[in-house]
Amino acid sequence: MGLTYLTRRVRFSAAHRYYRPDWDERRNREVFGACANPVGHGHNYTLDVTIAGSVADETGFAADLFALDRHLQSVVGPLDHQHLNHVIDDFAEGRAIPSSENLVRWLWPRVAGGLEGGVRLHRLRLSEDRDFWVDYYGGAAEPGGRRAAESGGSDGA
Repeated sequence: MGLTYLTRRVRFSAAHRYYRPDWDERRNREVFGACANPVGHGHNYTLDVTIAGSVADETGFAADLFALDRHLQSVVGPLDHQHLNHVIDDFAEGRAIPSSENLVRWLWPRVAGGLEGGVRLHRLRLSEDRDFWVDYYGGAAEPGGRRAAESGGSDGA
């Protein structure tokens, strides 16, 4: 049967801090605002994972949802109720800023790498709240020719 796109939503809560140690406190505050608070701030993230797969004639399914759920929990579970700067080495002080844009790019290979059953990752949408999200297509252009990473706004602390 035909190719379908299936989206599964998972949620996790985490804190982060935007800070560049090579900048003084004033510049960090100018650029990152409240996101530069020394103890960080948190979000209740929503991650929408869209996969593409062919529908199996035998089952009528494009993916094994139980396997997908287990895999997604293995990726986001360790982030839940954590401070991202402390639990993700790539976001430790002096490394990448844990913006939603960088976080979704960090998530991509971890989600894509564990998919089973001939499905492929099509899109990740990471939302910090109902008014801000980042779409990421793994670095490729999305259908329709738009750029791969499209943002719904800026990090609103």
